[in-house]
Amino acid sequence: MAAAVSHLHLLALSNEEASFSRRGFYSGDPLVRQQLEQIGRAFINGYNKALRITEPQQLVACLNAEEPELCGFAYEGAAMAFGLLDNLTPWNNRRLRTFLDGPAERHIYMAHVGFGWAIARLPWLSRRPNRCLDAFDPLLRFLAIDGFGFHQGYFHWQQYVRAHKRPVGLSPYAMRVFDQGLGRSLWFIDCAEPLRILDTIASFSHDRHADLWSGVGLAAAYTGTANRNQLELLRDESRDFRLHLAQGAAFAAKARQRARNPTAKTDLACRIFCGITADDAAQAVDEAMRELNGHDSAAYEIWRERIRMTFE
Repeated sequence: MAAAVSHLHLLALSNEEASFSRRGFYSGDPLVRQQLEQIGRAFINGYNKALRITEPQQLVACLNAEEPELCGFAYEGAAMAFGLLDNLTPWNNRRLRTFLDGPAERHIYMAHVGFGWAIARLPWLSRRPNRCLDAFDPLLRFLAIDGFGFHQGYFHWQQYVRAHKRPVGLSPYAMRVFDQGLGRSLWFIDCAEPLRILDTIASFSHDRHADLWSGVGLAAAYTGTANRNQLELLRDESRDFRLHLAQGAAFAAKARQRARNPTAKTDLACRIFCGITADDAAQAVDEAMRELNGHDSAAYEIWRERIRMTFE
């Protein structure tokens, strides 16, 4: 373990990891593919920078150098790096906590998701993911399970998306949050094509559809790679799960509002999925959180349910 830590370059990721050809994803529209690959590279850039740069202000300057709409992905990658390093060097395990409490405060949602990638990469965490989250915000810690689900879909889609493999060690509800992250990964695997995504979701057992649609809604609204026609088709085809699609979009709106990097595409997605602006959707997320006891094991789902009720 010490050798791995002393050679951080062994932990580095190549930009090639974000290429659709490397991942084996459906290519689809070349422009959309390029945009999604750019998102992956922004994540990898933030991850690699955090492995090398120990001075917080210098790291933040590098992360903020990304285009505003991509900045959150860089913070997500940095959180993954700190999560790995903390667990590989237990004698120096405050990097992620310091990052969350300071530089990443505006990107707190994306940073929690980034830790989920670290969970996926460390066998002793991925076998018992619930147990490594006690030190995190009692409500937002579920976003790490979401990140875990996205990672498994993105890097192991043949097993988790095509063969419907389920992870071990998750509580029944955490399995639902895992599926929300897995749903986000479909946006990349199927190159943001609504009808392909619809077919992929239909291949899963019906009890998993709602959470997969929630993840799709978040990805569609946050990445900004879909046009009006595609968003309207997603809304129409989501049918019984339209409110889950809307809830995912509202989460995306809140993440961008807090990070102060709003985009016109996120606003468009909220208008189509939620029937309101991105700012109003973000406010709905805040209102749903009021007087919510984060330590209640059901709090995260109560939060999501309240948001869905807003759009009912």
